[in-house]
Amino acid sequence: MLNKNVETFLGCEADFDESRIVIFGAPFDSTTSYRPGTRFASRTMRAESYGLETYSPYLDLDLEDTKIFDSGDLELCFGDTELALSAIEERTDIIVKNGKIPLMIGGEHLVTLGAVRAVAKKYPDLHIVHFDAHADLREEYLGARLSHASVIHRVWDIVGDGKIYQFGIRSGERAEFAWGKDHVTTNLFDFKTLDDVVEKLKGKPVYFTLDLDVLDPSVFPGTGTPEAGGVSFNELREACMKVSKLNIVGMDINELSPMLDASGASTAVALKVMRELLLAVYDNK
Repeated sequence: MLNKNVETFLGCEADFDESRIVIFGAPFDSTTSYRPGTRFASRTMRAESYGLETYSPYLDLDLEDTKIFDSGDLELCFGDTELALSAIEERTDIIVKNGKIPLMIGGEHLVTLGAVRAVAKKYPDLHIVHFDAHADLREEYLGARLSHASVIHRVWDIVGDGKIYQFGIRSGERAEFAWGKDHVTTNLFDFKTLDDVVEKLKGKPVYFTLDLDVLDPSVFPGTGTPEAGGVSFNELREACMKVSKLNIVGMDINELSPMLDASGASTAVALKVMRELLLAVYDNK
């Protein structure tokens, strides 16, 4: 007998009720300001994940031993940003209300706002850990308040001062950095202060948003707005392992544009980061 083909992320085939982590894709890139293509990341990562092993030699853990559910990609309205964000919020809301951790695959970075809206309703004391090349703190970009360039400012609108911790930041306009000094904690260029922040946030609910362009473009060229001077794969992996020890209540991985790296290397990097993060967060619960 033949069974219906249902493609899931490698090793993430549990039922929803038994899962601890729920994956979903948010294929949206309508506010991208330079090179689009992140709308194709989630389905590409899902398909290409079968070139990866389920076992992590870094952690001595295996996805085959986990209970993770892949709920597939949302069908998002590209012509209406708020409608797309509402759909993301609705899916995230279902996941967190059932006591599970959402892992969203973007998409451009604005998708984070929809997920944070839902997670913050359940966890009013929500804190944000943000890895990125870009500050994303503009009040607006080309007149739009809902933009990948302003997403962390919109997240600040929800969580307020002293709740957002940024790492790897190396790009932004002068006004962003000036505003950020009074409202968020930014570690430029690397992860030097991460240990202190992890210690400070112990026991607090944390949403972790990972923009993969925190990586140097020599490691990760397949992204819409590459910025020289980024971190290495191992630096990012080690930083993610530190964050995974926190009380993670939501997370996302975004800004892979698979078509911008025909070699497939950027997708492979994204997949390995996602495998390590899934295993580490799952093992911590």
